Amino acid sequence: MTTSSPTPLAGLRVLDFGHTIMGPCAGVLFADLGADVIKVEPVDGDPTRRLPGFAAGFFATYNRNKRSIAVDLKRPEGQAVVHRLVKDADIVLENFGPGTIERLNCGWEDLRKINPRLVYLSMKGFLKGPYENRGALDEVVQMQSGLAYMTGPPGRPLRAGAPVIDILGGVFGVTAALAALRERDQTGKGQKVTSSLFESATFMLGSMIVGSAVLGAPMPPMPARKNAWGIYDVFTASDGGQVFIGCTSDGHWQRFCEQFGFDEWRDDERLASNAKRCEARDWILPKLEQRLAKLPLSEILETCEAARVAYSRVGRPDELSTDPHLLAHGGLLSTAVSGFGGGPEVGIPALPLEFGEARERLGLHRQPPRVGEHTDEVLFAVGYLEREIASLRSSGVLAIQSVEQLNAPQLAQAGQR
Repeated sequence: MTTSSPTPLAGLRVLDFGHTIMGPCAGVLFADLGADVIKVEPVDGDPTRRLPGFAAGFFATYNRNKRSIAVDLKRPEGQAVVHRLVKDADIVLENFGPGTIERLNCGWEDLRKINPRLVYLSMKGFLKGPYENRGALDEVVQMQSGLAYMTGPPGRPLRAGAPVIDILGGVFGVTAALAALRERDQTGKGQKVTSSLFESATFMLGSMIVGSAVLGAPMPPMPARKNAWGIYDVFTASDGGQVFIGCTSDGHWQRFCEQFGFDEWRDDERLASNAKRCEARDWILPKLEQRLAKLPLSEILETCEAARVAYSRVGRPDELSTDPHLLAHGGLLSTAVSGFGGGPEVGIPALPLEFGEARERLGLHRQPPRVGEHTDEVLFAVGYLEREIASLRSSGVLAIQSVEQLNAPQLAQAGQR
């Protein structure tokens, strides 16, 4: 566990009402950057802890370096706990559906009265406009924005293979919150800022909008696109491995041909420029595929490295845990991956940032929390007495059971799935 990594946001306190991905992603950015992030979850835990299948890794991935309190926000006593915590908070973040946080008396209008310096980050499906009261999901806006249309082959829209819009919405949310903090330094006042899924998706597609305008026709999906580079494709080796090769300049092409021994292509006037290679794709690609198919993957990779062209073996996400580059300098953080705290540890990617001349990475100083693991210490710090906490716990406003009792049966159930 890394304890000496940079902490540029040390001293900031964040109340994290996030769930699933967008909210927790914003929270983990703040936490990794050194802020004290307090995850506020129901007494039976964030539902994300129990998600199966494709979503089984969400909780561990986006909740490291946080503390957890478990409180029933549907009860006035639970809301009072949060209101007390807000007095010392710099940022509150939430990604509930439209109107939900307001019904819990923890919306912007409620909390700004308690702490006028508060920055309130709300992450929604849509910004202001006709759609703003709709619910939304990552996959919904991938379809709505045209991202899925661009990803799949014609007639077969396909979502991206990672929750890219949830993550981008969280990143944009953090950007807005940090800008609001900077403004607070000058005015002394907080404000509400909002990021969204739909507008994040449309931002990603800006170049496609412009391209359509320039070309005078809708941009075709990526699998059917007209290539901007002559050699920019996936090839299969003799042992079944696959490699992507991109020759995006004439120098790349010359070195590629030289290293692979394709002398006749290096001197072929029909392939002398990228524009000509694009026109020649119909005949050059099948020939190149045939030649590379005779070579093992390891030889192709070594030769591409020697040619100094852009290339990569086609990998799987699970293989990143043993990637030598990520392992070399803190790119993977050994994180407990059970949705209920503890369990086996897996190397999860750190934030893609370096700081200072030493190029230091942001590390792991706290494992993903158990449900309500830090409730007592957080409440003691804002003045609650032991008897008050005990009373709230006995009445069910806080997690009734101890952390160990609360999590043991859930861990057992998780191990059986």
